[in-house]
Amino acid sequence: MDLGLPTICFDPDLIAHYDVPGPRYTSYPPASHFRADFDQTTIRAEIERSQAAARPLSLYVHVPFCATVCLYCACTKIVTRNRDAATKYLEHLDREFALYGPLFHGRIVTQIHWGGGTPTFLSVAEMDWLMALTRRHFELLDRGHGEYSIEIDPRTVDADTVWALSGMGFNRMSLGVQDFDPRVQKAVHRIQSEERTRTVVETARQAGFRSINVDLIYGLPYQSKRTFKDTLDKVIELMPDRLSVFNYAHLPRLFKMQRLIDPSTLPDPQEKLQILGLTIERLTHAGYEYIGMDHFARADDELTLAQRKQQLWRNFQGYSTRGGSDLVGLGMSAISQIGSCYAQNEKSLPEYYARLEAGRLPTARGIQLSDDDLLRRDVIMSLICHMRIDFCDIERRYGIRFAHYFTSEIRTLGRMVNEGLVKIGNTGIVITDLGRMLIRNICMVFDRYQQAGAPARGSRTI
Repeated sequence: MDLGLPTICFDPDLIAHYDVPGPRYTSYPPASHFRADFDQTTIRAEIERSQAAARPLSLYVHVPFCATVCLYCACTKIVTRNRDAATKYLEHLDREFALYGPLFHGRIVTQIHWGGGTPTFLSVAEMDWLMALTRRHFELLDRGHGEYSIEIDPRTVDADTVWALSGMGFNRMSLGVQDFDPRVQKAVHRIQSEERTRTVVETARQAGFRSINVDLIYGLPYQSKRTFKDTLDKVIELMPDRLSVFNYAHLPRLFKMQRLIDPSTLPDPQEKLQILGLTIERLTHAGYEYIGMDHFARADDELTLAQRKQQLWRNFQGYSTRGGSDLVGLGMSAISQIGSCYAQNEKSLPEYYARLEAGRLPTARGIQLSDDDLLRRDVIMSLICHMRIDFCDIERRYGIRFAHYFTSEIRTLGRMVNEGLVKIGNTGIVITDLGRMLIRNICMVFDRYQQAGAPARGSRTI
């Protein structure tokens, strides 16, 4: 099926109707529905079952520290200039690795991702120690065969650090840029030169990194279509393999640092939409394909190829080519996806430390998925990754009649059909180019928790 390239043809009424808060569906159910009464017995039972299935593993390691704060940030982080803070944290990661390692004995780790916070808050020696710790407790692939990635703040690394990361086994890198405009950078407390960013990108290529992602954010203070075009032009010159272009969610009630942003400086919804339209136009013209959910990739990138082959997956780090893996989250607030459960570590550093010092897994909350959850997760992941649903495939795997099980959902989609967002046929549902831009809204139709009247959470979908 030819998915084509996206087009922007929104009218004001369509924007007003669909510009609502909604999940990003890095999991289903979303993390907001995890339960505090989830216990370690459940996750250990799921690990035992997953061992029997012998699925490959993905590891996510959360490093929460940042030396400075970016005012837009909604990540779980600890802002400190005290580099010694990492020492105690690494000691407790050692304990957590020692608890998890034996539970997954013999499983191959095909994917690693370090996120944060700022993983490069750690010194080169500390990062080297952490990768050695990983190899001690888990079975990693030989150099170059796995997908081992790290989030980079270009302000915190030099050429020697980039080469050192390559030597540790990292072969993918994600760089935060957000915006190159000096006025925007000052307003969000993130001063980062184009030259510094270019040096990191060029060094990464020389050091053998096979994929480089750049993060941008639209909707920040003082942004306009004109200023963001300059940023896009500069980023395109860097020729990253992938781009993530996120919608800034201004939620000062939840994130206190955002209270330092003057809301009068934020672009209005119409300007944000124009910035988004410009972004898609410029990136697709430059040879990037729109994967969905703010992600773009070159036509020959593994992400694009996986989507064409219907092999794309989505997890807490975004889109992934490594579907079918169990994800083990390590570190404060990290989330694991093992078998049919999700489990999240303590978000409080003292509580995270206390659980590990007691010899316990630091799990604070989670959820055991029901049969209905698993079915709806597959439907939503199919939509968000492949932009279609094959009725026969779902019916064969779950023993249902799609049209009967999802009668009300198909009825709800009727308006979206009339608006040109989706097409419903005898064999399945296909998302149109216009619908690709509103994929979160379409997924929400199949979200039982949204249907149950739970308040919509998350960033706005437009």
